[in-house]
Formats: sequence, C-alpha cells, structure tokens
Amino acid sequence: MSELHDELEREFADVEQQLADPELVKDRTLYAQVTRRYKELGEIVACIGELRTAEQDIADAKEMHSESSGDDRAMWATEIASAEATVAETSHQLDELLIPKDPNDGRNVIVEIRGAEGGEEANLFARDLFEMYRSYASTQPWRQEMLEANHSDMGGFSTVIFLLKGDAVWSHLKYEGGVHRVQRVPVTESQGRVHTSSATVSVLPEADEVEVDINENDLQVDVYRASGPGGQSVNTTDSAVRITHKPTGLVVSMQDEKSQLQNKAKAMQVLRARLLQAEQDKAAAEASDLRKGQIGGGGRSEKIRTYNYKENRVTDHRIGLTIYKLDKVLAGALEEVVDPLMQHERAEQLSANEE
Repeated sequence: MSELHDELEREFADVEQQLADPELVKDRTLYAQVTRRYKELGEIVACIGELRTAEQDIADAKEMHSESSGDDRAMWATEIASAEATVAETSHQLDELLIPKDPNDGRNVIVEIRGAEGGEEANLFARDLFEMYRSYASTQPWRQEMLEANHSDMGGFSTVIFLLKGDAVWSHLKYEGGVHRVQRVPVTESQGRVHTSSATVSVLPEADEVEVDINENDLQVDVYRASGPGGQSVNTTDSAVRITHKPTGLVVSMQDEKSQLQNKAKAMQVLRARLLQAEQDKAAAEASDLRKGQIGGGGRSEKIRTYNYKENRVTDHRIGLTIYKLDKVLAGALEEVVDPLMQHERAEQLSANEE
C-alpha cells in the first residue's frame, strides 16, 4: 500500500508541474481534466500525510510506553489508543477517496422520459415521473430547464426532456435510467381493475461543445411546423427542428420554442449528450450504449423499479429495496431510494478495492 501512496504523491507533483505550464490553458478540455485531477489528488495526498503522521504517532507512543511506568505508562497507552483510532478513521477516509471517480461526476444531466407500454396510461405515468424529478430537484440546489415536452391527449407526456444543472446532479440521478413500472387503476379504466404500465427514463451527461466535435456536413436538418396533442397546430411558422446525425442515425426533434434557432440549439444540446454517452460506452467496451442499456425496449421484464399505488409501495429491483412510502417518493422524497443506491454502489466499490 505504501508503494501506491508513493506513486500517488509522485503523480500529484507531476500534475502540479503541468498546471504551472502556461501552454496548458490553451487547451480548455485538457486544462479542465488536469485541474480536476489536481483537486482529486490534493485530497488524497493530504489524507496520506495525515495517515503517515498518525502511524508515526503510534510508533513513538509505543516506544515511550515501553520505557515508562506508573501514570506515565497509562498516559502513553491512552495516546496509543487515540492514534490507532485516528489511523482507522483516516484509512477509511482514504479508501473512500481512492474509489475510482465516475467520469461524469460534476456534469449536468439531460433527462428523457417516454411513455412505453400501456398506451395513454403510460404517458400519464411519464408525467408523474417528471413531476417527481422536478419536485426532488427543487429540494436540491439545482436549476431546471425544460427542453422538450410532447403532450398526449389526456395531459400526459409521450416524451418530455429537461436539463438539470448543479453539483452532484449526475451522482444522484445516474441510477434513474431504465424502465419504471407502475401498478394502479388507470383513469381510463371503468371497471376499477389494476393495470401495469411502464415509462422509460434515460439520464444523459451533458456535453460541452469542445468535448464532442460535430461536423456540420454530418447533419441533416429538417424544419417543419410544430403541432400539439392530436396533431393540432400550435405554430404558424416552420419553427420545429429535426436533426439527424447521419453517421450514427441518431435523431433529435425540438419544437417547444417559437424560434427555429432556439429549437436547433436545444436539439444540438441533446445530440451532443447522446454522442458523448456513445463515446463513453465505446471506450468502456460495452456491448451496447448506455441509453439502450438503461431503457431497453420498454418492456416490463426489463424494469428497474415498480411503483404500486394500492400498497403505497416502491420497489427497486436492483438492490432489493422495498419501502412503503410511494406517496412521499412521488412528492419528491426521492432520497428514500437514491441514498440506498448510492450506499450500495459505494460498498461494492470499497469491496472491489480491498480485493
């Protein structure tokens, strides 16, 4: 372990030297990466220093303890116990710091929610999920920005896309990607029978323009007239924009803004996020991109979470969590589910580090 500590201290010195190079600031992306790594290593190296000091305190106290007697011996025994407690606490803190950082930590996120299986009831559930995330975000120091909302005939959302900005947005919401299943009596059900429907959630890290280089020649941009639920016209000009990224086949449409330029800017924002996610997945050598892994085909068998209205129950199937606080979770108390997911991931990472 001491070899690892020495290696980290050498890396910290190298990164510190890089930051002193005036040429570094000319590359915005590299400068951001080096600055972020410098901050990470600074915390780790400081913790290593504290650990070494505490270990030396133990050695010194043990030496004095062996040479003392009476009250002095008891005093040094207390010093040893105190220093050992400090070593245990600092070691745990260092283990936490050495957990590999998620490359998307610190990023804003783009959340896409779509009605899946269940027809109009799925669209209504998509609206409920949107309201849940919006309420949860309002309890955090995050800013919200609507990007696109395609309303369904009964007031739900066939698709809703929004941006959340702020610290730790990704680290809290990255677990939300997947199929969410609801069990309840729909407003469309006249016999009072419980139906099962689903909506898909995709959580994308927002990408900066400098991170994803998009060639304009690779884009097919179509403009058309925006429409509302049932096909009704809501705009008399061709302000809606559909962008197709020809190399990947990704398609993004935006129509919420009255300005064609604003809709194009929002569409490009979502496109960059999807392309960044695809690049990250390729680098990780995953079989399919993150979004496909998150939302699958929207089928019930791929569910990550179930919301049962009759039992006021929320079940997250990935960690076997069941709580009977559905009303509170939908009202924005999402930490009831998110916190256990974060703790579970951290425990797995600590276990992997120990191995």
